[in-house]
Amino acid sequence: MDFDALLQHYFDTDDPEAIEATRFDDGKHKLEIDFRTERDPGRKFALWTLMDALGFAPPPAEAFEKDAALRRAAEDYLSAIWKLERG
Repeated sequence: MDFDALLQHYFDTDDPEAIEATRFDDGKHKLEIDFRTERDPGRKFALWTLMDALGFAPPPAEAFEKDAALRRAAEDYLSAIWKLERG
């Protein structure tokens, strides 16, 4: 899944800085619903990373409680992001 395409789909822009408050709330709501109903693991992970980038992703243990591999991938992703931000 393409990050810019996801932003465009949920927030009508590919620039996260340009998302208006009302559009953010609407897009966030739609994204959360899609995340909860998505069955494809790769797509679900992509939606979660977008939610994380925008600051409202649930913790990996909650988001992927039934899928240990995805939970571990999410934890690894967060660890890598943390290292990039610190480094």
